[in-house]
Amino acid sequence: MKFDFNSIQFDYNSKVILTYLFICLGAWFLNIITRGKTNKLFFESYRSSPLNPLTYIRMFTHCIGHKDFDHFISNFLYILLVGPMIEEKYGSINLIIMFALTSLVIALYNIIFTNNTILGASGNVYMLIVLSSFTNISEGKIPLTVLLILIFYVVGEIKRSLLEQNKKVYHDGHLIGALCGLLLGIYFLYFQTFPFL
Repeated sequence: MKFDFNSIQFDYNSKVILTYLFICLGAWFLNIITRGKTNKLFFESYRSSPLNPLTYIRMFTHCIGHKDFDHFISNFLYILLVGPMIEEKYGSINLIIMFALTSLVIALYNIIFTNNTILGASGNVYMLIVLSSFTNISEGKIPLTVLLILIFYVVGEIKRSLLEQNKKVYHDGHLIGALCGLLLGIYFLYFQTFPFL
């Protein structure tokens, strides 16, 4: 039996995840062209004037910017691995809202409690990883994978945040993303969607 290469079609199988990838890729490319200006203006969240409308926009868009291609790839390897499953289970609109909520919570924490400049999708990565552990919960049974994911990622991140001196990695954002994933997972055990949809 011959394989017909002409019959191959690509499927845009996970609309939110793939669109997110291409938007982040475009932002990374723009940042190179502008020598860092677009990240500073649109895709980094930091404490700035509450009178500046971009302050509020950046609370959501910091999850789009990445400092370099390695940063982008390391986040999207996980997002492409876990994200389509989450999008299929919870729906595209719910996933967009989950990304927005997680980004907002991380930005608010950062602005209120630190003087850091943050960017990148890693908070959303941790949210997806923890949320993915809820996809198999049924009939009151908690799969062992839920506990292992929490141990490997969350406890590991707490250890790294306490022991490592690498200030370039925003460990608080990872932990807040994981907490958002946990709370969203619990929420979706009881409700099918957000109340305003």
